[in-house]
Amino acid sequence: MAGSSIKITTQGDRAISEVLQQLLEQSQDLTPALNDIGEYLLVTHQQRFIDQQTPDGTPWEPLSPTTHARKRRGDRILTEEGNLANNLHYQITGSLSGASLEFGSNEVYAAMHQFGGTTSSRSMMPNQDIPAREFLGLAGEDEKQILQILSAFLVD
Repeated sequence: MAGSSIKITTQGDRAISEVLQQLLEQSQDLTPALNDIGEYLLVTHQQRFIDQQTPDGTPWEPLSPTTHARKRRGDRILTEEGNLANNLHYQITGSLSGASLEFGSNEVYAAMHQFGGTTSSRSMMPNQDIPAREFLGLAGEDEKQILQILSAFLVD
């Protein structure tokens, strides 16, 4: 058999058989659970912009004096008008192997802030080193919540 599969056989205990059958049926379409996970991730990732910290709780690198002087909104890191925080999205895609969830931002500068780098000579701040300020990712609590969402979906 191509891909992955699971085969469970029970004999005698009808309750176990019924629960396993329900588990198999629920796992055929994880789209509702993935939607709940996507909504959860929107909330937790937007909170990172408020807390100004990475998924593991490390504070973001402070603003450089040059950037701080240019900003209209004081000392809020990665926040000028809120475009990056407000343009986080998730997408659920399906395929023969199952559904998947993709989460991130389509803002062109999102990767620069996530990974750091040097700005281009044509940017509003040419040839500047930008430190990584990771905002995408899963914290330990996020992983627990995602497992809880999946567990509740599969068993209920």
